[in-house]
Amino acid sequence: MHIGDLAATTGVSTQTLRFYEREGLIPAPNRQSNGYRVYDDGVASRIGFIRAAQTAGLTLSDIAGVLALREDGQAPCSHVHSLLTGKLDEVRARQRELVRLEKEIVGMLTTSSS
Repeated sequence: MHIGDLAATTGVSTQTLRFYEREGLIPAPNRQSNGYRVYDDGVASRIGFIRAAQTAGLTLSDIAGVLALREDGQAPCSHVHSLLTGKLDEVRARQRELVRLEKEIVGMLTTSSS
């Protein structure tokens, strides 16, 4: 699969694919004699995992760690669970901050309209 086809399949730009390749998130593709990249079909599912992990709030560094565990033949389940638990804690802390901020703003509005 050429880079344009992979981009269309995954909804990720060719620039992002090249970035993922430079960062080691996806394996370097084979090259044709004309220099065109040719990706294995499995790369699309790996990109799907990367995008889903980003949506869950994981950093590319976190994702690289998970992928490295997979490549070493280890099941990254406990590592992923730990990362996601940390993200959930961060989200809940941010929600508490926003509730406090909302109360502060409501109080300011109430005071200013008196």
